[in-house]
Amino acid sequence: MKLLIQRVSAARVEVEGEVVGGIDQGLLALVGVEPQDDQASLTRALHKLLNYRVFSDEAGKMNRSLTDVQGGLLLVSQFTLAADTKSGMRPSFSSAAPPAQGEALFDALVEAARARHPQVATGRFGANMQVHLVNDGPVTFLLEV
Repeated sequence: MKLLIQRVSAARVEVEGEVVGGIDQGLLALVGVEPQDDQASLTRALHKLLNYRVFSDEAGKMNRSLTDVQGGLLLVSQFTLAADTKSGMRPSFSSAAPPAQGEALFDALVEAARARHPQVATGRFGANMQVHLVNDGPVTFLLEV
């Protein structure tokens, strides 16, 4: 599973002009599911999302997690993160999970996140989404679990 996380001061997802999910301060996580991903991958991913220290403490050091700051978490499924880009001039998506597996694991991640964190929003799986964000920093990390 690959997670591209961005610390944001605000983010939202629109589908056909309708806002389907949004947060204020927190993390936007673009989620790419791969064929080998399973419940253990999901558990590791959620632990990292909630506990990765990317928010500043009183000294200005990245020493606080999403849980510490009680920020929002916006989860957006993005199968293109799992693309193989090593060769050629066109990405191959053979390294991405099939849609049914991707949707099942993404939905399970959302459910687990909502059980452990008070503010979770999402995009819409498989939809053509427009993601709007204000990257705070900018701070962006690629997490592979």
